[in-house]
Order: sequence, then structure tokens, then C-alpha cells
Amino acid sequence: MTQPITELDTSGLSGNTGEPLLEFDHVGLEYPFEGAMRTIIQDVTLSIQPGEFVSFVGPSGCGKTSILRMVSGLSPARIGEIRYRGQRINRPLKNVGIAFQNPVMLPWRNTLNNVLLPLEIVEPFKRDFSKQKARYIQMAQELLTTVRLQDFQKQYPWQLSGGMRQRASLCRALIHQPEILLLDEPFGALDAFTREEMWVMTQKLWMQAKCVGILITHDLREAVFLSDYVYVMSPRPSTIIHRVKIDLPRPRTLEMELTDEFNHYFSSIRQNIHHN
Repeated sequence: MTQPITELDTSGLSGNTGEPLLEFDHVGLEYPFEGAMRTIIQDVTLSIQPGEFVSFVGPSGCGKTSILRMVSGLSPARIGEIRYRGQRINRPLKNVGIAFQNPVMLPWRNTLNNVLLPLEIVEPFKRDFSKQKARYIQMAQELLTTVRLQDFQKQYPWQLSGGMRQRASLCRALIHQPEILLLDEPFGALDAFTREEMWVMTQKLWMQAKCVGILITHDLREAVFLSDYVYVMSPRPSTIIHRVKIDLPRPRTLEMELTDEFNHYFSSIRQNIHHN
């Protein structure tokens, strides 16, 4: 049975009144299992406005990563639908940037050329790559400077630390100016200090890009730090059971983690995960 959404704010499922960029309309997910269909996700309905950053948190196996795959169009929703600008997503979207927990970088390409890769394969950049290469290189260098990798452009992946590779991966995800940035536990393998540093850099890149950000994470503090809204998913068959509007000023600082307001948001999310 679908559980009701509880939330700290009472403004409905969307914090803005404009047209949403993404709409989830009674989205579900089933897999065949031992001769029957097993329900993973059921009846997820929500909307995401242009420029919002949202996080999905919940127990392992509740379908969080599947949500990213449906949004990207790699695995379009077969139960209900997800709409991008009013059109059902039924094929891979081109204007999506993705960063994973393991920053997969081509080992034969240096940092700069790894960041440039989407511009070589995504239209309309691909057709102009040769003529616009100097401008594209400048775009990549500006991103690398933002994440303090300007001195590591010629290094290869094996010459970079894990945090450096993840910073380069974020630059690569944003180089083609996507409208949607999908982050699948991108900092889970990093140490605590590097992870918090990545929160600050991700916020800075996202604020510059002005795109929608969708984060999958098990780190509730990470979700509070980065998000405008945090959606809590129940165990399987999972749905959205809680939404928290994070009303903290931006840009956010790591010192905010020590405030009562930050910890109020954290505690609310944590209690709802543990009570379901």
C-alpha cells in the first residue's frame, strides 16, 4: 500500500509555481523474479523545477539508482511516466551529465582530454568540434580552474588522487552545459575530508551551471548540504514517504553543519528513514 508523504513544508509537491522541468507521474518499477513480478518502486509522483537540486535517500535496494536511469532515458519508465518539459522520456536524453561513484576516465587520455570527451560525441558540439576546439579547450580549462585542477591538465588518471578524478568527472559531466546533472553516490568512496570538499565544489559548479541536480546518496548530511529538497524513499516496494525542503541560504558553507537548523533537517530525514 502506498504510504503518505510527510513533509516539513506544506506548499505541495513543487516549491515553485512555474512549469516543471521534470515530472514523475505515478512512476513504478517491476522486475521478473522467480516466475513472478517483484515491485521495486510504486507510485512516485513529484515534480522538479528548473535549477532545483534534489536528493533521493533511502535504504539499499529501494530503487534510487533506477530513478536516475529512468530520468536519463537509459531505462525509460514503463509504469507511469517521467516527462521532460512536458514530453514523455522514452529514449536517452542528450542534455544530461552523469557522474558515478567510480569516476570512469579513459586511461589513455589526460585530464583535459577526458573533460573534453562529451564535446566530441554530443551534438551540436560534435559537428563543430574541429572549428571550435580552441573555445572548447578554454571552457574545459575554466571548469578545471573552478575545481583547482588547472595544474593537472596534462596528467593521466593514474597520476591523480581519487578526489582529483572525481573533480575531473564533475567537469566532464558539465562541459556540454546539460540541463540535468545526475549524481549517483559520486563521493561515497572518498575520505570524509575530501568528501566535504567535494560538496563545496559541486555546489559551486551547479550554481554556475544553473541546471537541475539530482543526487543519490546514503550520506544524509551530504543531502542536506547540497539540496533544495530531500526525498526519502521507503523500503521495497518503495515510494516517497517524506520530503524536506532545505531552506538554508546559498552558497552553503561547511560551518553550517554545526548549526541547529542544519541538524534539525538532518534529524528529520534520519528519523523518517529509521521509522519505515
